[in-house]
Amino acid sequence: MSLKCGIVGLPNVGKSTLFNCISSGKAQAANFPFCTIEPNVGSTNVPDDRLLELDKLVHSKRVVPATVEIVDIAGLVKGASKGEGLGNQFLGNIRETDAILHILRCFDDDNIVHVDGSVNPVRDKEIIDLELQLKDLETVESRLQKLSKMAKSGGDKNAKRACDILERYRAVLLEGKSARTVVLDNPEDEKIAREFFLLTNKPVLYVCNVDETSASTGNRYVDMVREAVKDENAEILVIAAKIESEIAELDSYEERQMFLQEIGLEKSGVERLIQSAYNLLNLRTYFTAGEMEVKAWTINKGDKAPKAAGVIHSDFEKGFIRAEVISYEDYIHYGSEAACRAAGKLSIEGKDYVVQDGDVMHFLFNV
Repeated sequence: MSLKCGIVGLPNVGKSTLFNCISSGKAQAANFPFCTIEPNVGSTNVPDDRLLELDKLVHSKRVVPATVEIVDIAGLVKGASKGEGLGNQFLGNIRETDAILHILRCFDDDNIVHVDGSVNPVRDKEIIDLELQLKDLETVESRLQKLSKMAKSGGDKNAKRACDILERYRAVLLEGKSARTVVLDNPEDEKIAREFFLLTNKPVLYVCNVDETSASTGNRYVDMVREAVKDENAEILVIAAKIESEIAELDSYEERQMFLQEIGLEKSGVERLIQSAYNLLNLRTYFTAGEMEVKAWTINKGDKAPKAAGVIHSDFEKGFIRAEVISYEDYIHYGSEAACRAAGKLSIEGKDYVVQDGDVMHFLFNV
């Protein structure tokens, strides 16, 4: 399953610095607008201690974690929806992502210029929100113009339904709200809506980039952001990108943990960010555990066993017969698949089984 999160924000808010910390790529980070032009892409592991615990029992030849693709996209400015700065290119890059990590500058530093001359994360957020909303409004009106003709002619039975959804989006966008504030009535409407690829319909995580002294407590800028997004049902993460870049340079796990303890954190901001991004996309993990490898597989919440099997190979889904399932907790408690089987903790599940986060699974199929 290919998953992609886009890091967005105004120029010089710390996007590329953060990208370098969490990905295998090395984006240029410098103190001038549009330092990033082409999107930088990197793949990063999803931290999951359960993999290592399973490997201690299985002693496999390799451990394979789940991954998320992170895209560092060029900074946005006012007028991007009309092509200002790198507008159309920027917005096109966002359209290709599954979720948005919106970086907001929440620190003072006279040595780092701000594109609008002063630090105000709420204003910065509103600039990007407005540009995305304007672009979505353009998309909605264009689609409405096309689909309304089809709805009148009766040539497409879903055209009227799509028009009704688009009208709902148009109404909220004209109010200065994002498309994600529209709650659709059923899964079929949600499926239709996904085909519009609206920018403001993507889930968003607001990442407040703070100075070192605010890494564990936040600051007045973070409080401003919390107040501004309180009605959005959005998650906020506080992170100090400059510190994270220093942590990333440390060689050993022990050194990194000592550094974190000194600044009052249990986990690095990068680890919290990756896990939050994973949850933002409403994803879950199941495991396969054998002599060759212990591997994490990514699925959507609510996926049933055949679809989960298809993540490994399409043939597994097509020829699905049944799945052998052990919960992660039982596997750790009893220490092996054989012990779980003997204790009656291995269940045989069919096509209607909803896979649970942490399930250790083995699929039987026939093609």
